[in-house]
Amino acid sequence: MTIHQHNKELIGKFRTALYDCEAAELKNQLRDIFSSDCEIHLTHPFEDITGPDALFNLVYAPLLNAIPDLERRDFILTAGEASGHNWVGCAGHYMGVFEHPWLDIPPTRHIVGMRYHEFFRIVDEKIVEMQAVWDIPQIMMQADAWPLSPSLGVDWLVPSPATQDGLSITPDPEQAAASVDHILAMLNDLGKHPLGGGPEIMQLEKYWHPKMIWYGPTGIGSMRRIQGFRNWHQIPFLKALPDRHGAVTEADCFFGDGNYVSTTGWPNMQMTVSGDGWLGIAPGNQEITMRSLDFWRMENGLIRENWVLVDLLHVYAQLGVDVFERMREYTYARQPRS
Repeated sequence: MTIHQHNKELIGKFRTALYDCEAAELKNQLRDIFSSDCEIHLTHPFEDITGPDALFNLVYAPLLNAIPDLERRDFILTAGEASGHNWVGCAGHYMGVFEHPWLDIPPTRHIVGMRYHEFFRIVDEKIVEMQAVWDIPQIMMQADAWPLSPSLGVDWLVPSPATQDGLSITPDPEQAAASVDHILAMLNDLGKHPLGGGPEIMQLEKYWHPKMIWYGPTGIGSMRRIQGFRNWHQIPFLKALPDRHGAVTEADCFFGDGNYVSTTGWPNMQMTVSGDGWLGIAPGNQEITMRSLDFWRMENGLIRENWVLVDLLHVYAQLGVDVFERMREYTYARQPRS
């Protein structure tokens, strides 16, 4: 068994603890898996915390109060080495009946789903770093509490890989290396437009499958085929953020696992909001960073599926937009009275 397969089994303890989740046991389960001084980087508004007790008290306990039957369902599990560090990446949904307010989001008392992308750095049998983007806007939308601009794409419960092998990836170091090389070459050509030439300079057909699907975060949405990707995400994104570039060295935060490629980094992009603005926000020529945790699946030498989660709440916060305050105003009639 390789170190990466072993680390997947180690993360299995965390996944199991949150599948049949018992609040009374979860804190001790987290202590068993995480180092006491683990660095934990979370979606806005949680931000940075330290250690498993803080993760339980500040994050999972309030979520379990809101969704008492919380259930974790992974659909991708990858592992590999990036810049000398061993990582495991997970994608899936947290699900359950939304019974009580969470982050002031009014409860629906129906089942809800929230996608997550979570990455874990492991040293000596312990998680020493966690990076996680939770799609909190997805819960807002299901609660009819999203107060900002609508998505250009489709917001839905994003599916697992078409091949249904996301949890049982066959180790293949040669294929993993080829997959990473393909993604890095694609991103290199992607970065040439618009400052270095027209759309043709990106050579999208060289890298992406004709039936590709880009599964974006709630607030941007999902889209199919290159034209859909161009229309509903890439053109608005590049018009508003033409100078986007990596906040970390790209090769240092990518790892392959068979036909899958994962990327970490916190943050991993920076750019200036210009042009005619983005996501309905007027341009202010303000530089921002972006947290994006992604998974790609290769098929016959091309990218067939790409799961992308961006911490959009952090993007808005950097631009001076308090999404939660706007949401409280939008849902004022449904907020509890003291």
